Amino acid sequence: MQQQLKLDELASRCGEWLRGTGPESDIVISSRIRLARNLGDFPFIRRCSQDDRHAIERTARNRMEKLDQWSTVHYLNVSQLSEVDRQFLVERQLISRELADAEGSRAVAIDPNEQFSVMINEEDHLRLQVMHSGLALENAWQQISELDDMLEGAITYAVHPQYGYLTACPTNVGTGLRVSVMLHLPALVITRQIEKVFRSLQKISVTVRGLYGEGSQFTGDFYQVSNQITLGRTEQELIQQVSEVVPLLIDYERRARRFLIDQNEQDLHDDVSRALGILCTAKKISSEETMHYLSKVRMGVNLGLIESVPMKKINELFIQTQPAHLQKLHGRLLASSDRNVQRACFLQSHLAGGRDTPPGLN
Repeated sequence: MQQQLKLDELASRCGEWLRGTGPESDIVISSRIRLARNLGDFPFIRRCSQDDRHAIERTARNRMEKLDQWSTVHYLNVSQLSEVDRQFLVERQLISRELADAEGSRAVAIDPNEQFSVMINEEDHLRLQVMHSGLALENAWQQISELDDMLEGAITYAVHPQYGYLTACPTNVGTGLRVSVMLHLPALVITRQIEKVFRSLQKISVTVRGLYGEGSQFTGDFYQVSNQITLGRTEQELIQQVSEVVPLLIDYERRARRFLIDQNEQDLHDDVSRALGILCTAKKISSEETMHYLSKVRMGVNLGLIESVPMKKINELFIQTQPAHLQKLHGRLLASSDRNVQRACFLQSHLAGGRDTPPGLN
């Protein structure tokens, strides 16, 4: 594995989760499958000593390094990264907030294309995740299954003959599988149907989380839909459960968008145009406001109401205006008030026909 990954080089481009390609990519941002695995020779993380954590990290790293297929994979010691770098990886969906905020020995192996990563010493010893743009659960499953088989050939997992893979959280026991689809649902929010939709999902053991997973806020009208429980279900059953729900959500969102157009296209056009105007002219703007207005603009672009901004640019701005990305692009740490000013400059330069490189970002 390669030991160096220059995070600064990633800041100027989109990660896999916001690449904006793949099936149904106007509404489905990304498809992700995650597997929870534990090493059979160690206690669960919450019972681990610092020495145990070090040993788990060394063991996982040494076994991964011996895999020929992993020669291009980057390996980062998360415990040695700065707070901004850890947040940067969270914003790119490459590590979880839990791994970023944890203490002690922990690491992540990252595919150079950012389609998969393996977190070490999160809630479980290993958290494997594969992420594809658009609605592509089967492709994600095939890739993570191959990845898992590869690792299981080198690492002894904790497996029970009756219960399956053993995990720190009982709801993950069995397959250890979490199927997750990220959707952009602004019209359901505007028409106030979103809560009703989510209540119906809870009845069929499907949960909804925010942009950065469990406990995170619903930001920019992004929602993660995933299975709640894995115990007693096969991998294909869990994938099918989410696969059957997502097309319904896509249909609900498209109907809501058509309703907004049919009800008063002029008002909707005015709303998304005002959002673009604020992004183009604000002198300072928070990340929350930016996500809110970018969400409206993204819907406006998809509906053909805004033609001056390419979708690729909107997707890039969603991530490049996040706090850690903005600071990486700027080249130094920024206080919250300074970030708000620099974010406004960045948005103006990319949306209002300004310079390619905004003030302070060269």
